[in-house]
Amino acid sequence: HKLGRTTEKYVVVIRLGLISDLLNMYFGFCLKGLVLGVFEKEGDESSLHLTEAATRFDQSLSGKLSELLKISGPALKKGKSRVFYGIHKDFPCVAAVGLGKSNASVCGAENCDTSKENIREAVSAGCRLLQDLEVKHVEVDACGDAQSAAEGAILGLFQYDQLKAKKKNKVITQLYESTDIPRWEKGVLYAEGQNLARLLMEAPANHLTPTIFANTIEEKVASHGETVTVKKRSLAWIEEQKMGAFLSVSRGSEEPPVFLELHYRGAPDSSQAPLVLVGKGITFDSGGISLKPSPSMDAMRADMGGAATVCASVVTAAALKLPINIIGLAPLCENMPSGKATKPGDVVTAKNGKTIQVDNTDAEGRLILADALCYGHTFNPRAIVDVATLTGAVDVALGSAACGVFTNSDWLWEQLHKAGIVTGDRVWRMPLFQHYTRQVTDSQLADLNNIGKYSRSGGACTAAAFLREFVTAPHWAHLDIAGVMSNKDEVPYLRKGMSGRPTRTLVEFAAVFNQK
Repeated sequence: HKLGRTTEKYVVVIRLGLISDLLNMYFGFCLKGLVLGVFEKEGDESSLHLTEAATRFDQSLSGKLSELLKISGPALKKGKSRVFYGIHKDFPCVAAVGLGKSNASVCGAENCDTSKENIREAVSAGCRLLQDLEVKHVEVDACGDAQSAAEGAILGLFQYDQLKAKKKNKVITQLYESTDIPRWEKGVLYAEGQNLARLLMEAPANHLTPTIFANTIEEKVASHGETVTVKKRSLAWIEEQKMGAFLSVSRGSEEPPVFLELHYRGAPDSSQAPLVLVGKGITFDSGGISLKPSPSMDAMRADMGGAATVCASVVTAAALKLPINIIGLAPLCENMPSGKATKPGDVVTAKNGKTIQVDNTDAEGRLILADALCYGHTFNPRAIVDVATLTGAVDVALGSAACGVFTNSDWLWEQLHKAGIVTGDRVWRMPLFQHYTRQVTDSQLADLNNIGKYSRSGGACTAAAFLREFVTAPHWAHLDIAGVMSNKDEVPYLRKGMSGRPTRTLVEFAAVFNQK
């Protein structure tokens, strides 16, 4: 009865009288599927516009795929999919997916390559459809860009179900009839990097303490031991470094803080100045004494999204063997209320000697980043990029469309912007005016205040201005990723949950960092 079902999504084709074909289809049903791309018709175009691989597949069936697409319903729109059963002996299930217009390209208004995004969206839709049908092995049409197709497949199939008894059907994907294996494999690594960040961000805080986080990353880079060194700095080391701002946040929790360092040596010249990536690593943020409201506090398990994306980027860079030196820094701790916790109005001293009046303990991310940024300068970096789920204000400003970038370097902005266009995980430049600096330097008791003078006004900007007080490097960028931390349905090829953004943009940025 399942094989005879016809809905808007499923069109079943049975060659009447060929019982052997039907039996083969049934017993092979859960084994193998194929995803093929279809472009939208343009103008008065009468025939279907298939990808090269889909065209060859259709020709091998004497036009049967084209015929079925025409009679099974309206033309496939971008991101939509339709499945056909039993039309090919090697593929019991064939999913046709809509790629949109064939002339799609980089769109200035959208700040992304719409062709690549269309492929990611379409391929993910096809792979998920076959996954729901319990297909175990899926071959994927490159659709003109094998890397984007791989990203769509791997990102679209990811589901966090580590703690559930009932698991989602696991699907193995591979490239269909294409010689562009290197691009496919590159896309797989980019997507697996983002999925690692998603895995870390989604994990409950009691399953991912600072210590467990550091151990997890150490395990992930174990296979790259020749190029990656891991240093898990203890509380004693943090105290020796006089990271008073970091310690002021961690002191309220029973979980000890960890300062995680990843050193990736990929450049031919080992003395080449490194790219330093700094990630905020609050493994759970209650707000401290300035306690957050209880609704949605559970999402604060992902307040280590900066550390997750930075560490995942270093892991991916090592897997790709990028010719660059990268140092990843992740100050890891919890922000909890207790008798030992920092109180509003307390004054602490950062690594660079500046004093900070902590008027809001829920503005803790900038405190741990302050000390990490100071430490990052000791490596004489070519550039420093910090990444943090820092402010709700950036979510108000940009939503989930892009992460906000604050930078003192036009060159660095251009590199990040170009990377975002390629990956579809966009960035948007925000202001770093002295107007905002004055709001954090006008403090009653100390050199700086950890919140702006006018409270919520321009909150993302005053947070960035605060961080700039700990930066002397000429090329520094701060990425506020609070607005892109999670996904509802905004990015079609990501399921609902923590997004792992902008890992692929960081990897792409690192991949072209040394290119002139």
